[in-house]
Amino acid sequence: MEVVICGSAGEMAELAADVVEAVLIGKPEAVLGLATGSSPLVLYDELVSRCLDARLSFGRAKAFALDEYIGLPPDHPERYRAVIEREIASRVDFAPGAVRCPDGNAVRVLQACVDYEADILSSGGVDLQILGIGTDGHLGFNEPGSSLASRTRVKTLTRQTRRDNARFFGGDVDTVPRHVITQGLATISQARHLLLLASGSAKAEAVHHLVEGAVSARWPAAVLQHHPHVTVLLDEAAASALQLAGYYRETYANKPTWQGL
Repeated sequence: MEVVICGSAGEMAELAADVVEAVLIGKPEAVLGLATGSSPLVLYDELVSRCLDARLSFGRAKAFALDEYIGLPPDHPERYRAVIEREIASRVDFAPGAVRCPDGNAVRVLQACVDYEADILSSGGVDLQILGIGTDGHLGFNEPGSSLASRTRVKTLTRQTRRDNARFFGGDVDTVPRHVITQGLATISQARHLLLLASGSAKAEAVHHLVEGAVSARWPAAVLQHHPHVTVLLDEAAASALQLAGYYRETYANKPTWQGL
């Protein structure tokens, strides 16, 4: 796991976009994993800028969203299908149908989970998975207590997660759905490269457990410690609880230029 503490949101966006760009240049037909939430937005804006400047293209790429609310109306603006479309898919040159999301309105929702897992596998697997982290350490919507071996499935959201997400629903926690479809921790861990972005002091404790804590279901994101290629990009506030922050700064400052992220 490589931890990079960034001095600004702009630096975080640049570094993250460099990773995406390198993947797409090396493999134009790459499969990307897309996350929602606040943390990836600066990255998506930077990717749009680079696409408009013809620095990179998503024309041959595919993408899978991490999760989806269950039961929101098809036209609801906070459906993750709508959010992904609004924030990134419609702003770059993905081909029609290249971006897929779980079906939160499926009649047979359990079968929809199985089918989504199969779709990821049949695509060849995710080359680069973009991630955020919840204040309670959830990854995707794998809440504390989730199995580290879990696959795409239905999960019940904690009160804390629903409070955190209420800002997208006019501040009313009671309008945030209680159930979701999410890729499991084992599903996420099968991606070849994991790129996690976190900003703000509210994420500091979760980031500490992700990077420096014990691997346990109490802090689900800590499962990433077992992955061979994880890049964690943080702002100063999100890094504020790290006990080895000085070491992470030193190692990044002295990293060989050929190594990349």
